[in-house]
Amino acid sequence: MPAHPSAKHASAASNDARTTIDQSEVDRFSRLAAEWWNPKGKFRPLHKFNPVRLAYIREQVLARFALDPKSDRPFTGLRFLDIGCGGGLLCEPMARLGADVLGADASATNIEVAKLHAAQSGLSIDYRSTTSEALSEAGETFDVILNMEVVEHVADVDLYLKSCAAMLRPGGLMFIATINRTMKAYVLAIVGAERILGWLPKGTHQYEKLVRPDEIRAALAGTGLEIIDTLGVTYNPLADAWGKSKDIDVNYMMLAARPR
Repeated sequence: MPAHPSAKHASAASNDARTTIDQSEVDRFSRLAAEWWNPKGKFRPLHKFNPVRLAYIREQVLARFALDPKSDRPFTGLRFLDIGCGGGLLCEPMARLGADVLGADASATNIEVAKLHAAQSGLSIDYRSTTSEALSEAGETFDVILNMEVVEHVADVDLYLKSCAAMLRPGGLMFIATINRTMKAYVLAIVGAERILGWLPKGTHQYEKLVRPDEIRAALAGTGLEIIDTLGVTYNPLADAWGKSKDIDVNYMMLAARPR
């Protein structure tokens, strides 16, 4: 049985030096960095998950900014932030769609892997080893922020989401994907996916760090952002594919927007 989490994730740092960095998480993903672009390796679930989240991002961005769905590069003119970008699995598709992409990750090792792969792919992507709070303090702003499978790995959820929200331009969109803190998620995403099936390395997720939708709403309260969509993402073992669902008990995505 997992330990009961506190009502709010506390930062490991003192109030006068708050940080979103959980060094143990950064170290864990740094050790796996060479695996990012191997579709059959440690990040196989993310490769499987990518089609459904890419389709959702494309659909929502096209609608929000009234873009041409027939264009090969419909995102031209939009600036994207992929925060916690890892090896660049989302950055590269966004760049191919024409977006000006900044990929940020606290792991310098991940960033080096991402830079190398982008160069091999002939893509120009601004990769930086940095944090959401550093980017926000520097005054960076974006039309679209991709906040995918990151919030459950940071040290201070409130600081993290507020610093991301501060960077979203008027009319912009922020996508958030994470895992709900429910017993169903514990059984399927941690016991099943990590310990039994071995889809992810053991310890990838800690139950007490999973984030509920109401906690995301609470963190974004007062930022000026509005939650405009919430949907679940579920796995179909027969099709070996992920798809959109009404079930948000395990994996879910939320879409936040800043009014124009």
